[in-house]
This record gives sequence, C-alpha cells and structure tokens, in this order.
Amino acid sequence: MSDSCTSTAPATTIPGYDPFATAGDCHFDESAAQRAVDFFHECLTFTAGEWRGQPFILQPWQEAIVRHLFGWKRPDGRRRYREAFIYVPRKNGKSELCGGLGNLLIFADHEPGAQVYCAAADREQARLVFNAARTMVVAEPEMAARAKVYTHAIVYEACGCVLKVISAEAYSKHGINAHGIIVDELHAQPNRDLVDVLTTSTGARRQPLIVHITTADFDRESICNEKYDYARKVRDGVIIDSAFLPVIYEATNEDDWRSPDVWRRVNPNLGVSVSMEYLERECRKAQDTPSYENTFKRLHLNIRTQQDIRWLSLESWDACDGTPIDETELEGKLCFAGLDLSTTTDLSALVLAFPDDDGSVTLLPQFWVPADNAVKRERRDRVPYQTWARQGFIEMTPGNVIDYQRIRGRFKELHERFAIREIAVDRWNATQLITELSDAGHRVVPFGQGFKDMTAPTKELEKLVISATLRHGGNPVLRWMASHISVETDAAGNLKPSKKKSTDRIDGLVAAIMALGRLQLHNRNWKPGVKVLWQD
Repeated sequence: MSDSCTSTAPATTIPGYDPFATAGDCHFDESAAQRAVDFFHECLTFTAGEWRGQPFILQPWQEAIVRHLFGWKRPDGRRRYREAFIYVPRKNGKSELCGGLGNLLIFADHEPGAQVYCAAADREQARLVFNAARTMVVAEPEMAARAKVYTHAIVYEACGCVLKVISAEAYSKHGINAHGIIVDELHAQPNRDLVDVLTTSTGARRQPLIVHITTADFDRESICNEKYDYARKVRDGVIIDSAFLPVIYEATNEDDWRSPDVWRRVNPNLGVSVSMEYLERECRKAQDTPSYENTFKRLHLNIRTQQDIRWLSLESWDACDGTPIDETELEGKLCFAGLDLSTTTDLSALVLAFPDDDGSVTLLPQFWVPADNAVKRERRDRVPYQTWARQGFIEMTPGNVIDYQRIRGRFKELHERFAIREIAVDRWNATQLITELSDAGHRVVPFGQGFKDMTAPTKELEKLVISATLRHGGNPVLRWMASHISVETDAAGNLKPSKKKSTDRIDGLVAAIMALGRLQLHNRNWKPGVKVLWQD
C-alpha cells in the first residue's frame, strides 16, 4: 500500500467494511469529501414531513456514504468508487439521500455534459427520487436560477448537465451516455435487463457512479439478490473490488426480530424519518397476523425471507393436531371437498374438510403426480415425491401426465365412505373431469380463484392454524406446502393464495381453502369454537 493510503479515514464508517483493506494506490481526500457534505448542508433542503424546507443535514450513516463516494480518490484524481449498493430498510430516508446525490452529480461534480438517470421498476417509483431532487432545486434560488426544471428532467444549461427520470423498458435505453445512475428499489426489478443496459451505458465516462438502493428481496434468483450477495462478499473481503461500496444494514435470522435493540441497529435513521412507535406498531401487527411477519422482516429489518408474503408460520402449523388420522373414525361423517387439478403434468390435490361440533376441522388430503415427472422433480428440486409415495401420502400415476380416471375412481371410493356434501373445483384445466363427476351424480360447484371467493376461507384457514383448531394429521406433503405458501393482498386487506409468488406447489392448501369456502357458505355462523348447525 502506498503512503497515500494512510490518509485520514472518513469521519464516519460503513458497517463491517474496511475501505483501506482494498485501497491499493487510492487515497482519501478530506477536502473533497467535505465539499460534498457541504453541498447537502448548504444547497439542499428536505422535501417532506416535519423537516420540509430545513437544511439537509446528513445523518451520520448518510454522511459516511457521501464521504466515501466523493472523498476516496484514485492516483489520477478520479473517484475511486464506481458502484454503490445501499441496503437499508424502508422509511430510512433513501429517496431524499438519492435525490441529493443526483443533484450533486449534475451541479457540483464538474463533469461536462453529465447525464444522470433515476430509474426503477416503473416510472412512478423512479419519480420518487427525481421528485425529491426536483423539489430541492426549486427550493434553492441559486440552483433554480441556473437550471430549467421540467416534469421529467432538470437541465443545468451552463455545463449541459441533465437529471432525468426514465421508464423501465430496457430496450429503449441503448444509446445513452450516463455519468450517474440511481436505481431505486432494486428488489422490484423483474429481471436484470434494465440494470445491465444502464451499467454498460457508463463506459465512455471518466468517473461514472451507479447507486443501487433497496430493501431486501425475498429468496429467489434476482438481480437484487445477485448484487446483495456480491456486496456481502466485498464487505467481508471474499471478493476484492476496490471500486464497489457495500452499505448493508440488516438483521439476521438468528436475531430476535421483535427486539427494539435489533431495530435500532438495522434502522440508521430511527428517530429521524422512522419512529420507534411506528416500528412497535408494525411489529405487533406482524405478531398478530402471520401473513405480515415476512413483510415486517423484509421491509423493516432487511431479512431476506423465503417468500414474498409469508402466510403460515410453521411453528403454528406444527402446534396443530398432528396425530395420524384414523380414516375409519370419519366414515359417514359430513364433509366438503376441494379439488385443485393444476396442470396435467404436475401435482393434483383433493382435500376433504370435516367440521366438528367443537369448531375444529380435520383435513384429509389426497395427492396425485405423474410418476415420470415426479422422479425428475425429485432429482432437480429435492422434493421427496418417491418417499411420500412409498409412505402412502401421494399416488403416482403411470407416465408423464395425470390419469384423471384414477382421480375419478378414487373420488368414487371416498364418496362411498364419507358424506361428501359437495366438491368445489376450479374450472381451469378440469372441464372433462368436472363433467364426468357431475354425470356420476356428484354435486360439483365451481369455485373462483380471485379475492372475492378466496378471501374468507383463506382467512378462516389462517384462524384455524393460529388457534390450533386444525387437525392435519402431520401430513408431510401439506406441511411442505405450508412452509412456502405465499399470499397476495389487495388495498382492502383481502387475501388469496398465490401460486405465482409461492416458491413451489401449494395445490393441497388451495384445495383445502376451497373446501373451507363451501363449509362456510353452508353455515355462515360457523367459526372455531362454535357448535356446527348445518343449513341446506
């Protein structure tokens, strides 16, 4: 390391990151860092909330980022860092900080013809950063006098610099010559196309800067998780990249997510833009509503969760009655059925729901899967279909498509043993079997898959699990589905299971929800703990 690397370090630090370890011939220029900080303090103001109109005094964690980005220099005087990954929970002032960075890059970075772009998964999200920058310019008379402010652009005419908001379509971004790129909420990017196009657009610039800012993604293949994994390796010294700044504020799965001490460590703007009262309220909601737990962890603690919106807690699922079910005890008892056939090449499920007088419900599931495809999936995804088949939890049908006649035959057997009032089905992919079941005299009822039909029984299953009034018999296939099922929500708080967002098959739980839906319809007053009074 050269003597220049022994320069005074930034006054504030980045969690877990040592900039000197990979500095090489780079050095820290305190005067350059201070100029950048002063730009915020002297030229910019906050744009929203109780701080609106007041000078943008950087918080210590924000100042650390600004000092690192603009204070560290290469031997030729250019900036050291070319890319920053800022991983911080929601409501910690990310948009304001990035709006300030955008203005700094066009007004005070001394780059002729600088083109700076605010990007996100959609234009409205990208506008959050741009609008913050735009409001700051309008509020500062000296900057406003030098710039022309438009709906989608800020133009600093003296040097030909521009800050723009852009839409998400990657194909239209070829040909730009970016000096700065700010990508907001990287976790929302549907693929890597936009990021790749924007990154390659910086090739002709002297000292370009790309800033990715985001909360945690859920566990999947994504450009956000790719950048996050890379940033962690840079921070930890596994990968040597002196031009990449990793800023990571996160809790871990081992941390107590209910602890205010964890919240303080992970939310650097706590007490400024996010309050303890707010986090306490959100945490209580997450504890009371399992479907919100993963949302709280991901958005407020930056814990990468297994699902987009976790629905069922396995701890609660396992607390339900898992005693193996003696089917002979259920013979002749009233029940409702739900049938989810999915596609002809994958798992299909039939679930019987037996209500008891004490308000509990017993689920008796049946599963079918094409034998050829099960073997392939077991190899690829490590889902133990063959083991479950040997144990009697799944029936494998010969070939590579489901044999619907086997399902029809099995339903006939079940109908002879149990008092199946009706069978709820999703018409998708099931027209022939529905016709055959109806022709055989079974009462088949179509069941919609939207919020209108799915919300009430989805919430009912959630209540049964939370109150431990569900009897699932310890069925391993249902438990596997419960471990990764996700739900979708709308603005009104309605829920429905999401096959798109869930990380694997959830057909058994969808079938159970449809069965519960018909159960609820036949006795609208039925709920856990209330004696069943059936209505025809």
